[in-house]
Amino acid sequence: MPRGPAPGAPALTEPLSRERHRILHAVQDRLEDVAKTAVAVMRTEIPSYALQDARFFDDVRDQVLTHYRMQLAALAGDREIAPEDLVFSRAAAMRRARAGFALEDWISAFRVGRQVLWDVLLDCAGTSAEAQQAALSLVTPLMRYVDFASTHAAQAYVEYEQHVVADADRERRDLLDQLLAGAAPTRGPLLAAAQAYGIGPHSPMMAVVAVCVGDTRTGDLTSAEHGYATSASIGIAGPWAGRTLVVVRHGEVVAVPVVRTGMDAEDICTHFEAVQRRLTREGTMLAMGISTVARGAGELPRAYEEARAALDLVPSGGGVAALPRLSPFDYLALRADDLARQLVDPRVRALLEDDRRRGDTLAATIRAFAEADLNLRLAAERLRVHHNTAHYRLRRIEERTGRNPRRIADLLELLVALAIRDGAGEGEEHQ
Repeated sequence: MPRGPAPGAPALTEPLSRERHRILHAVQDRLEDVAKTAVAVMRTEIPSYALQDARFFDDVRDQVLTHYRMQLAALAGDREIAPEDLVFSRAAAMRRARAGFALEDWISAFRVGRQVLWDVLLDCAGTSAEAQQAALSLVTPLMRYVDFASTHAAQAYVEYEQHVVADADRERRDLLDQLLAGAAPTRGPLLAAAQAYGIGPHSPMMAVVAVCVGDTRTGDLTSAEHGYATSASIGIAGPWAGRTLVVVRHGEVVAVPVVRTGMDAEDICTHFEAVQRRLTREGTMLAMGISTVARGAGELPRAYEEARAALDLVPSGGGVAALPRLSPFDYLALRADDLARQLVDPRVRALLEDDRRRGDTLAATIRAFAEADLNLRLAAERLRVHHNTAHYRLRRIEERTGRNPRRIADLLELLVALAIRDGAGEGEEHQ
Protein backbone atom coordinates (compact mmCIF):
# COMPACT_ATOMS: atom_id res chain seq x y z
CA MET A 1 0.00 0.00 0.00
CA PRO A 2 1.41 3.47 -0.85
CA ARG A 3 2.24 5.85 1.92
CA GLY A 4 -0.81 7.76 3.16
CA PRO A 5 -1.20 11.37 2.09
CA ALA A 6 0.02 13.94 4.56
CA PRO A 7 -3.19 15.23 6.10
CA GLY A 8 -2.00 18.76 6.85
CA ALA A 9 -3.83 21.54 5.02
CA PRO A 10 -1.50 23.93 3.07
CA ALA A 11 -1.59 27.71 2.93
CA LEU A 12 -3.28 28.38 6.28
CA THR A 13 -3.13 31.93 7.52
CA GLU A 14 -1.44 32.50 10.86
CA PRO A 15 -4.75 33.15 12.72
CA LEU A 16 -6.33 30.01 11.19
CA SER A 17 -3.26 27.96 12.08
CA ARG A 18 -3.46 29.14 15.70
CA GLU A 19 -7.18 28.32 15.87
CA ARG A 20 -6.56 24.91 14.39
CA HIS A 21 -3.88 24.06 16.95
CA ARG A 22 -6.10 25.39 19.74
CA ILE A 23 -8.91 23.06 18.65
CA LEU A 24 -6.62 20.03 18.40
CA HIS A 25 -5.10 20.68 21.84
CA ALA A 26 -8.59 21.00 23.33
CA VAL A 27 -9.56 17.65 21.82
CA GLN A 28 -6.31 16.11 23.07
CA ASP A 29 -7.18 17.14 26.63
CA ARG A 30 -10.53 15.31 26.35
CA LEU A 31 -9.28 12.30 24.43
CA GLU A 32 -9.93 9.63 27.11
CA ASP A 33 -13.55 10.75 27.44
CA VAL A 34 -13.93 10.96 23.66
CA ALA A 35 -12.77 7.35 23.31
CA LYS A 36 -15.24 6.23 25.99
CA THR A 37 -18.04 8.00 24.13
CA ALA A 38 -17.07 6.35 20.85
CA VAL A 39 -17.08 2.89 22.47
CA ALA A 40 -20.49 3.55 24.04
CA VAL A 41 -21.93 4.56 20.65
CA MET A 42 -20.45 1.47 18.99
CA ARG A 43 -22.03 -0.67 21.69
CA THR A 44 -25.41 0.91 20.95
CA GLU A 45 -25.29 1.03 17.14
CA ILE A 46 -23.50 -2.21 16.24
CA PRO A 47 -25.60 -5.23 17.36
CA SER A 48 -22.74 -7.74 17.37
CA TYR A 49 -20.68 -5.42 19.60
CA ALA A 50 -23.52 -5.07 22.12
CA LEU A 51 -23.22 -8.78 22.99
CA GLN A 52 -19.56 -8.63 24.00
CA ASP A 53 -17.87 -8.56 27.42
CA ALA A 54 -15.74 -6.00 29.26
CA ARG A 55 -12.47 -7.47 27.96
CA PHE A 56 -13.61 -6.91 24.38
CA PHE A 57 -14.50 -3.28 25.05
CA ASP A 58 -11.16 -2.65 26.73
CA ASP A 59 -9.54 -3.79 23.48
CA VAL A 60 -11.86 -1.55 21.41
CA ARG A 61 -11.13 1.47 23.64
CA ASP A 62 -7.37 0.94 23.22
CA GLN A 63 -7.83 0.77 19.44
CA VAL A 64 -9.92 3.93 19.37
CA LEU A 65 -7.43 5.84 21.52
CA THR A 66 -4.50 4.79 19.36
CA HIS A 67 -6.32 5.87 16.19
CA TYR A 68 -7.33 9.19 17.73
CA ARG A 69 -3.79 9.97 18.89
CA MET A 70 -2.43 9.17 15.46
CA GLN A 71 -5.10 11.31 13.78
CA LEU A 72 -4.44 14.29 16.03
CA ALA A 73 -0.71 14.05 15.41
CA ALA A 74 -1.32 13.88 11.68
CA LEU A 75 -3.82 16.76 11.74
CA ALA A 76 -1.33 18.88 13.68
CA GLY A 77 1.17 18.28 10.89
CA ASP A 78 3.57 16.39 13.14
CA ARG A 79 3.77 13.25 11.05
CA GLU A 80 2.84 11.44 7.86
CA ILE A 81 0.94 8.14 8.15
CA ALA A 82 2.47 5.04 6.59
CA PRO A 83 1.15 1.44 6.41
CA GLU A 84 3.64 0.33 9.06
CA ASP A 85 2.01 2.78 11.48
CA LEU A 86 -1.20 0.79 11.23
CA VAL A 87 0.13 -2.61 12.29
CA PHE A 88 -1.91 -2.31 15.51
CA SER A 89 -5.07 -1.91 13.40
CA ARG A 90 -4.17 -4.89 11.24
CA ALA A 91 -3.81 -7.07 14.34
CA ALA A 92 -7.17 -5.87 15.64
CA ALA A 93 -8.81 -6.64 12.29
CA MET A 94 -7.53 -10.20 12.50
CA ARG A 95 -8.85 -10.55 16.04
CA ARG A 96 -12.31 -9.41 14.91
CA ALA A 97 -12.27 -11.72 11.91
CA ARG A 98 -11.16 -14.64 14.10
CA ALA A 99 -14.01 -13.89 16.52
CA GLY A 100 -16.53 -14.07 13.67
CA PHE A 101 -17.42 -10.38 13.29
CA ALA A 102 -18.67 -9.28 9.88
CA LEU A 103 -16.48 -6.88 7.92
CA GLU A 104 -19.34 -4.35 7.77
CA ASP A 105 -19.35 -4.23 11.59
CA TRP A 106 -15.64 -3.47 11.56
CA ILE A 107 -16.15 -0.66 9.03
CA SER A 108 -19.13 0.65 11.03
CA ALA A 109 -16.82 1.01 14.02
CA PHE A 110 -14.55 3.26 11.91
CA ARG A 111 -17.58 5.33 10.90
CA VAL A 112 -18.68 5.76 14.51
CA GLY A 113 -15.18 6.72 15.62
CA ARG A 114 -14.89 9.34 12.89
CA GLN A 115 -18.30 10.86 13.67
CA VAL A 116 -17.66 11.09 17.41
CA LEU A 117 -14.28 12.73 16.83
CA TRP A 118 -15.77 15.22 14.37
CA ASP A 119 -18.54 16.16 16.83
CA VAL A 120 -15.92 16.87 19.50
CA LEU A 121 -13.82 18.90 17.07
CA LEU A 122 -16.82 21.11 16.34
CA ASP A 123 -17.64 21.43 20.02
CA CYS A 124 -14.07 22.47 20.86
CA ALA A 125 -13.98 24.92 17.95
CA GLY A 126 -16.72 27.16 19.25
CA THR A 127 -18.97 29.46 17.24
CA SER A 128 -16.71 32.23 15.97
CA ALA A 129 -16.31 32.50 12.20
CA GLU A 130 -12.55 31.98 12.40
CA ALA A 131 -12.95 28.90 14.62
CA GLN A 132 -15.55 27.42 12.27
CA GLN A 133 -13.27 28.00 9.29
CA ALA A 134 -10.38 26.31 11.12
CA ALA A 135 -12.61 23.34 11.93
CA LEU A 136 -13.69 23.03 8.30
CA SER A 137 -10.02 22.95 7.26
CA LEU A 138 -9.76 19.66 9.19
CA VAL A 139 -12.52 17.87 7.23
CA THR A 140 -10.46 16.75 4.24
CA PRO A 141 -7.40 15.48 6.19
CA LEU A 142 -9.68 13.73 8.68
CA MET A 143 -11.52 11.91 5.87
CA ARG A 144 -8.23 10.99 4.21
CA TYR A 145 -6.96 9.41 7.40
CA VAL A 146 -10.17 7.41 7.93
CA ASP A 147 -10.19 6.22 4.30
CA PHE A 148 -6.54 5.23 4.47
CA ALA A 149 -6.82 3.43 7.82
CA SER A 150 -10.10 1.67 7.09
CA THR A 151 -8.93 0.49 3.66
CA HIS A 152 -5.73 -0.88 5.17
CA ALA A 153 -7.65 -2.65 7.94
CA ALA A 154 -10.23 -4.04 5.50
CA GLN A 155 -7.47 -5.51 3.33
CA ALA A 156 -5.98 -7.22 6.37
CA TYR A 157 -9.43 -8.46 7.36
CA VAL A 158 -10.10 -9.97 3.92
CA GLU A 159 -6.63 -11.51 3.68
CA TYR A 160 -7.11 -13.19 7.03
CA GLU A 161 -10.54 -14.53 6.09
CA GLN A 162 -9.23 -15.90 2.80
CA HIS A 163 -6.53 -17.84 4.63
CA VAL A 164 -8.66 -19.22 7.43
CA VAL A 165 -12.07 -19.77 5.86
CA ALA A 166 -11.10 -23.03 4.16
CA ASP A 167 -9.57 -24.45 7.35
CA ALA A 168 -12.51 -23.20 9.44
CA ASP A 169 -15.04 -24.85 7.10
CA ARG A 170 -13.15 -28.11 7.27
CA GLU A 171 -12.92 -27.94 11.05
CA ARG A 172 -16.65 -27.22 11.42
CA ARG A 173 -17.55 -30.11 9.10
CA ASP A 174 -15.26 -32.49 10.98
CA LEU A 175 -16.74 -31.37 14.30
CA LEU A 176 -20.31 -31.83 13.05
CA ASP A 177 -19.48 -35.27 11.62
CA GLN A 178 -18.14 -36.39 14.98
CA LEU A 179 -21.15 -35.01 16.85
CA LEU A 180 -23.54 -36.70 14.44
CA ALA A 181 -21.72 -39.93 15.17
CA GLY A 182 -22.81 -39.47 18.78
CA ALA A 183 -19.53 -38.44 20.38
CA ALA A 184 -18.06 -35.14 21.54
CA PRO A 185 -14.34 -34.59 20.84
CA THR A 186 -12.05 -35.15 23.82
CA ARG A 187 -8.75 -33.67 22.63
CA GLY A 188 -6.98 -31.68 19.96
CA PRO A 189 -8.29 -28.91 17.69
CA LEU A 190 -11.82 -30.35 17.53
CA LEU A 191 -12.12 -30.17 21.32
CA ALA A 192 -11.10 -26.49 21.19
CA ALA A 193 -13.60 -25.88 18.40
CA ALA A 194 -16.39 -27.59 20.34
CA GLN A 195 -15.61 -25.50 23.42
CA ALA A 196 -15.75 -22.32 21.32
CA TYR A 197 -19.35 -23.21 20.48
CA GLY A 198 -20.18 -24.14 24.07
CA ILE A 199 -20.49 -27.82 23.15
CA GLY A 200 -19.51 -30.46 25.70
CA PRO A 201 -20.29 -34.19 26.07
CA HIS A 202 -23.38 -33.47 28.17
CA SER A 203 -24.44 -30.06 26.82
CA PRO A 204 -28.15 -29.78 26.00
CA MET A 205 -28.33 -29.14 22.26
CA MET A 206 -30.82 -29.06 19.44
CA ALA A 207 -30.46 -29.80 15.74
CA VAL A 208 -31.77 -27.46 13.06
CA VAL A 209 -31.79 -28.46 9.39
CA ALA A 210 -32.59 -25.89 6.71
CA VAL A 211 -32.89 -26.27 2.95
CA CYS A 212 -33.47 -23.53 0.39
CA VAL A 213 -36.68 -24.04 -1.56
CA GLY A 214 -36.49 -21.07 -3.92
CA ASP A 215 -35.91 -17.37 -4.44
CA THR A 216 -38.78 -14.97 -3.74
CA ARG A 217 -37.40 -12.49 -6.26
CA THR A 218 -36.77 -14.69 -9.30
CA GLY A 219 -38.33 -18.06 -8.57
CA ASP A 220 -34.96 -19.72 -9.09
CA LEU A 221 -34.24 -22.91 -7.22
CA THR A 222 -31.68 -23.20 -4.47
CA SER A 223 -28.05 -22.27 -5.05
CA ALA A 224 -24.79 -22.36 -3.14
CA GLU A 225 -25.11 -18.61 -2.66
CA HIS A 226 -28.37 -19.08 -0.77
CA GLY A 227 -26.85 -21.85 1.32
CA TYR A 228 -23.97 -19.72 2.48
CA ALA A 229 -26.24 -16.70 3.04
CA THR A 230 -28.35 -18.93 5.28
CA SER A 231 -25.27 -20.18 7.12
CA ALA A 232 -24.05 -16.63 7.75
CA SER A 233 -27.47 -15.47 9.03
CA ILE A 234 -27.82 -18.42 11.39
CA GLY A 235 -24.27 -17.98 12.67
CA ILE A 236 -24.94 -14.43 13.86
CA ALA A 237 -25.48 -14.37 17.62
CA GLY A 238 -29.13 -14.53 18.56
CA PRO A 239 -30.81 -13.68 21.87
CA TRP A 240 -28.09 -15.55 23.72
CA ALA A 241 -24.37 -14.94 24.05
CA GLY A 242 -22.08 -17.29 22.20
CA ARG A 243 -21.60 -18.76 18.75
CA THR A 244 -23.63 -21.46 17.01
CA LEU A 245 -22.04 -24.29 15.04
CA VAL A 246 -23.36 -24.02 11.46
CA VAL A 247 -22.26 -26.17 8.52
CA VAL A 248 -23.32 -26.27 4.85
CA ARG A 249 -23.27 -29.92 3.76
CA HIS A 250 -24.99 -32.18 1.22
CA GLY A 251 -27.42 -29.49 0.05
CA GLU A 252 -28.58 -28.55 3.55
CA VAL A 253 -27.55 -26.19 6.32
CA VAL A 254 -27.15 -27.84 9.73
CA ALA A 255 -26.99 -25.84 12.95
CA VAL A 256 -26.35 -27.15 16.47
CA PRO A 257 -27.47 -24.46 18.95
CA VAL A 258 -26.65 -25.10 22.60
CA VAL A 259 -29.48 -24.55 25.08
CA ARG A 260 -27.55 -22.34 27.46
CA THR A 261 -28.33 -21.48 31.06
CA GLY A 262 -31.48 -19.40 31.33
CA MET A 263 -32.77 -20.55 27.94
CA ASP A 264 -35.24 -23.18 26.82
CA ALA A 265 -36.26 -24.83 23.56
CA GLU A 266 -38.80 -22.06 22.86
CA ASP A 267 -35.99 -19.46 22.77
CA ILE A 268 -34.22 -21.50 20.09
CA CYS A 269 -37.42 -21.91 18.05
CA THR A 270 -38.21 -18.19 18.23
CA HIS A 271 -34.72 -17.22 17.09
CA PHE A 272 -34.70 -19.56 14.09
CA GLU A 273 -38.19 -18.49 13.07
CA ALA A 274 -36.92 -14.90 13.02
CA VAL A 275 -33.97 -15.96 10.84
CA GLN A 276 -36.32 -17.74 8.43
CA ARG A 277 -38.59 -14.69 8.14
CA ARG A 278 -35.67 -12.30 7.63
CA LEU A 279 -34.15 -14.43 4.87
CA THR A 280 -37.55 -14.70 3.15
CA ARG A 281 -37.77 -10.89 3.09
CA GLU A 282 -34.29 -10.79 1.59
CA GLY A 283 -35.20 -13.31 -1.12
CA THR A 284 -34.17 -16.73 0.22
CA MET A 285 -37.06 -19.07 1.01
CA LEU A 286 -36.19 -21.73 3.57
CA ALA A 287 -37.78 -24.90 4.84
CA MET A 288 -36.49 -25.41 8.37
CA GLY A 289 -36.91 -28.33 10.76
CA ILE A 290 -36.11 -28.04 14.48
CA SER A 291 -35.59 -31.02 16.79
CA THR A 292 -36.40 -31.56 20.42
CA VAL A 293 -33.58 -31.13 22.97
CA ALA A 294 -30.73 -33.67 22.92
CA ARG A 295 -29.27 -34.24 26.38
CA GLY A 296 -25.67 -34.45 25.30
CA ALA A 297 -23.71 -35.48 22.22
CA GLY A 298 -24.91 -39.08 22.50
CA GLU A 299 -28.46 -37.99 21.64
CA LEU A 300 -27.55 -35.59 18.84
CA PRO A 301 -27.87 -38.20 16.04
CA ARG A 302 -31.48 -38.72 17.14
CA ALA A 303 -32.07 -34.96 17.21
CA TYR A 304 -30.63 -34.61 13.69
CA GLU A 305 -33.00 -37.28 12.34
CA GLU A 306 -35.87 -35.49 14.10
CA ALA A 307 -34.97 -32.20 12.42
CA ARG A 308 -34.84 -33.87 9.01
CA ALA A 309 -38.19 -35.56 9.66
CA ALA A 310 -39.65 -32.20 10.67
CA LEU A 311 -38.80 -30.87 7.20
CA ASP A 312 -41.52 -33.16 5.82
CA LEU A 313 -44.06 -31.11 7.80
CA VAL A 314 -43.07 -27.80 6.15
CA PRO A 315 -45.27 -26.62 3.24
CA SER A 316 -43.68 -26.47 -0.21
CA GLY A 317 -43.38 -22.68 -0.03
CA GLY A 318 -41.12 -22.82 3.02
CA GLY A 319 -41.57 -22.24 6.73
CA VAL A 320 -40.53 -23.69 10.07
CA ALA A 321 -41.60 -26.95 11.71
CA ALA A 322 -40.49 -26.89 15.34
CA LEU A 323 -41.06 -30.21 17.10
CA PRO A 324 -40.89 -28.73 20.64
CA ARG A 325 -44.07 -26.80 19.82
CA LEU A 326 -46.03 -29.85 18.66
CA SER A 327 -48.03 -32.26 20.78
CA PRO A 328 -47.97 -35.96 19.79
CA PHE A 329 -51.50 -35.42 18.48
CA ASP A 330 -50.41 -32.49 16.28
CA TYR A 331 -47.40 -34.41 14.98
CA LEU A 332 -49.42 -37.48 14.00
CA ALA A 333 -52.10 -35.36 12.34
CA LEU A 334 -49.52 -33.38 10.33
CA ARG A 335 -47.90 -36.61 9.14
CA ALA A 336 -51.21 -38.08 7.99
CA ASP A 337 -50.98 -39.59 4.50
CA ASP A 338 -53.61 -39.94 1.78
CA LEU A 339 -54.91 -43.13 3.35
CA ALA A 340 -55.57 -41.37 6.66
CA ARG A 341 -57.48 -38.66 4.79
CA GLN A 342 -59.56 -41.28 2.99
CA LEU A 343 -60.46 -42.86 6.32
CA VAL A 344 -62.20 -39.66 7.44
CA ASP A 345 -65.97 -40.13 7.09
CA PRO A 346 -67.16 -38.27 3.95
CA ARG A 347 -69.89 -36.58 6.01
CA VAL A 348 -67.30 -35.21 8.44
CA ARG A 349 -65.01 -34.14 5.61
CA ALA A 350 -67.88 -32.38 3.80
CA LEU A 351 -68.93 -30.52 6.97
CA LEU A 352 -65.41 -29.30 7.71
CA GLU A 353 -64.75 -28.17 4.14
CA ASP A 354 -68.07 -26.32 4.01
CA ASP A 355 -67.37 -24.80 7.42
CA ARG A 356 -63.98 -23.50 6.29
CA ARG A 357 -65.65 -21.62 3.43
CA ARG A 358 -68.13 -20.12 5.91
CA GLY A 359 -65.56 -18.89 8.40
CA ASP A 360 -64.78 -21.99 10.51
CA THR A 361 -67.36 -21.31 13.23
CA LEU A 362 -68.12 -25.00 13.75
CA ALA A 363 -64.40 -25.89 13.83
CA ALA A 364 -63.85 -23.21 16.47
CA THR A 365 -66.74 -24.64 18.48
CA ILE A 366 -65.28 -28.17 18.35
CA ARG A 367 -61.92 -26.94 19.57
CA ALA A 368 -63.36 -24.71 22.28
CA PHE A 369 -65.62 -27.54 23.53
CA ALA A 370 -62.62 -29.90 23.79
CA GLU A 371 -60.42 -27.28 25.48
CA ALA A 372 -63.21 -26.58 28.01
CA ASP A 373 -63.29 -30.29 28.97
CA LEU A 374 -66.79 -30.68 27.47
CA ASN A 375 -68.16 -27.78 29.53
CA LEU A 376 -70.45 -26.13 26.98
CA ARG A 377 -71.12 -23.03 29.08
CA LEU A 378 -67.38 -22.36 29.47
CA ALA A 379 -66.82 -23.01 25.75
CA ALA A 380 -69.56 -20.48 24.90
CA GLU A 381 -67.91 -17.88 27.13
CA ARG A 382 -64.57 -18.37 25.42
CA LEU A 383 -66.23 -18.14 22.00
CA ARG A 384 -68.13 -15.05 23.18
CA VAL A 385 -71.46 -16.48 22.06
CA HIS A 386 -74.68 -17.31 23.91
CA HIS A 387 -74.94 -20.75 25.49
CA ASN A 388 -77.89 -21.57 23.19
CA THR A 389 -75.80 -20.65 20.12
CA ALA A 390 -73.05 -23.07 21.15
CA HIS A 391 -75.69 -25.75 21.86
CA TYR A 392 -77.20 -25.18 18.40
CA ARG A 393 -73.81 -25.58 16.74
CA LEU A 394 -73.15 -28.90 18.46
CA ARG A 395 -76.57 -30.15 17.34
CA ARG A 396 -75.82 -29.14 13.73
CA ILE A 397 -72.50 -31.00 13.87
CA GLU A 398 -74.25 -34.15 15.11
CA GLU A 399 -77.03 -33.88 12.53
CA ARG A 400 -74.65 -33.51 9.59
CA THR A 401 -71.93 -35.98 10.64
CA GLY A 402 -73.64 -38.51 12.88
CA ARG A 403 -70.99 -37.73 15.54
CA ASN A 404 -72.03 -36.45 18.93
CA PRO A 405 -69.31 -34.11 20.25
CA ARG A 406 -70.40 -34.93 23.81
CA ARG A 407 -69.09 -38.48 23.35
CA ILE A 408 -65.30 -38.76 23.82
CA ALA A 409 -64.80 -41.15 20.90
CA ASP A 410 -66.82 -38.97 18.51
CA LEU A 411 -65.12 -35.78 19.71
CA LEU A 412 -61.67 -37.33 19.14
CA GLU A 413 -62.68 -38.37 15.64
CA LEU A 414 -63.81 -34.83 14.86
CA LEU A 415 -60.57 -33.35 16.25
CA VAL A 416 -58.45 -35.76 14.21
CA ALA A 417 -60.40 -34.97 11.05
CA LEU A 418 -60.03 -31.25 11.74
CA ALA A 419 -56.26 -31.57 12.29
CA ILE A 420 -55.87 -33.62 9.08
CA ARG A 421 -57.90 -31.03 7.17
CA ASP A 422 -55.80 -28.16 8.46
CA GLY A 423 -52.52 -29.98 7.77
CA ALA A 424 -53.55 -30.74 4.20
CA GLY A 425 -54.90 -27.22 3.66
CA GLU A 426 -51.66 -25.65 4.84
CA GLY A 427 -49.67 -27.60 2.28
CA GLU A 428 -52.07 -26.76 -0.57
CA GLU A 429 -51.97 -23.09 0.38
CA HIS A 430 -48.27 -22.92 -0.44
CA GLN A 431 -48.31 -24.98 -3.61
